[in-house]
Order: sequence, then structure tokens, then C-alpha cells
Amino acid sequence: MIVHGFMSFAAVCVTVACLVIIGSFSLIIYNLSIFVSDMEQQNRILVYVDETYDTAEAKSVGSRINLVENVREAEFMSREEAGRRFIEQQGGGEAYDGIDASTFRDRIIVTLEDNSKMEETVQQIREIQGVASISDRPELAEGFTTIQRILDIASAAIIIVLLVVSLFMISNTIKLAMYDRRDEIAIMKMIGATNRFIRFPYFVEGFLIGLISGVVAFFLEWGLYNLLDARITEMQSLQLFSITPFREILLPVAVVFGVTGLFVGMFGSVMSIRKFLDV
Repeated sequence: MIVHGFMSFAAVCVTVACLVIIGSFSLIIYNLSIFVSDMEQQNRILVYVDETYDTAEAKSVGSRINLVENVREAEFMSREEAGRRFIEQQGGGEAYDGIDASTFRDRIIVTLEDNSKMEETVQQIREIQGVASISDRPELAEGFTTIQRILDIASAAIIIVLLVVSLFMISNTIKLAMYDRRDEIAIMKMIGATNRFIRFPYFVEGFLIGLISGVVAFFLEWGLYNLLDARITEMQSLQLFSITPFREILLPVAVVFGVTGLFVGMFGSVMSIRKFLDV
């Protein structure tokens, strides 16, 4: 690697560039999926309790809703709290001073585990005694589900394409490095070296190139990710969109970069040396 330093450096640079491109795109897709999932959780079902029920009975309705399959949380809101929030949302003022809490109903705010099953869950909630009416938005839930499916399919397709292109580029770069050493390989073959004996040092070299590339790409990705996070924080127009702190995904990202770098380096070296063994 030292004697043929330039070619080794070129192989590391190409591998790092490919890993950073794939890693950056994967992290963007990951954060978009988290964002869509968070927005999906904001699409809640509002269950109005029978107005003849007192507070204790209304809370018991919420307890029964909590037992329904696919319900993550059923939060009780009293009519007094509903009235207060309504006035706050309207900006308050003397015009709302005469509004009495009895104008509103006790309600249950329901968050689902899987919004794609909203219709079935709503039907089960309707059958619970004490439920007067339900306000839900199935079309919004369906829209979020569709977006999530599109993201999953698009990300899988693009990542596979990027990985194939990266393997092709890295393999060709390593082939050039092997071509630079074809005379050494030919001499080793002529004096009786076995294919396994010749492959081993190049396998180790591929391992080292992959390891170095994975480490460099990981720290470079870390810096770029934090830079993007800082830019988003500074821009008021992007306050709605927040990305996951890198420290929360540090370990899985490090493992993926390391394993991918090692695989690419070793696979590229082993595959590239095959044609030069036929002397």
C-alpha cells in the first residue's frame, strides 16, 4: 500500500465518496420517514362522550377505549378544559366571557398505533357504550400511509442503484491498482506461488482500505450531518422540520459504515485480482 500509495489513496477516496453519498441519502430518507411518522401521529381521533355522563363515567369510557386493539393512547379532556383551550385558540377576549363549560362535551383524544387501520378501529370505538360521536379524518391517515410507502419504495430502489454504481466504481478503481502490480503477480506465479498465497495480502489490503474508508466516511458524515442540523436550526422557515440528533443514531451508523466499507474493500480486492492470476 505504501509502495503503490497513489492507487491506494485513490481507492480510499472513491470508497469514502461512495459511502458518504449513500450514507447521506439514507439519513435524509430516514429523517423524512421519522417526520412523516410524527405528522401521522398528530392525526388523532376525537371521541365525544355522551353529555349525560358525569366526569367519572366519561373517564371510564376512556379506559374502555384504551383496551381497543391499535389504540396507543386515550387521553381524557374534560368539558372545562375543552372550553379553556377553545377560548385560547380564538385569542380570548370579553366576547367569550359568557361561554359556559356545559356548552362543551367531555372528550377522549385517541392516538393510534397504525393509522392505516383507522376505519376498523373507529368502528370498534363506536360500539363502546357512552360514545356519542367521533371526529376522524381517514383520508388524511390514508395520505400519510401512501407517502410512507412511496418513501420506502423510492429509498430502497435508489439505495440499491447507488450501491451497485458504487461497487462498480470501487471495483474499477481497485482493478487499476491491481493492474499497476500485474508484473509482481506474474513473477510470483512463475516462481510457484499458489493463488491463495497471492490473494491473501491483497485480501488484507482490501480489508485495510475498507476499514480506513469506513472510518473516514463515518467522521465526514458526522460533520456534514451536524452542519446540516445547525443550518436547519438557524433557518426560521425550516423550524417545522427537525432532524434526529446524530448521537442517537451514532452506533448504527458507525456499524453500517464499518461493515459496508469492509465488505466493499475485501470484495473489490478479491474480485479484481482474479483476472491477473491467469498467467
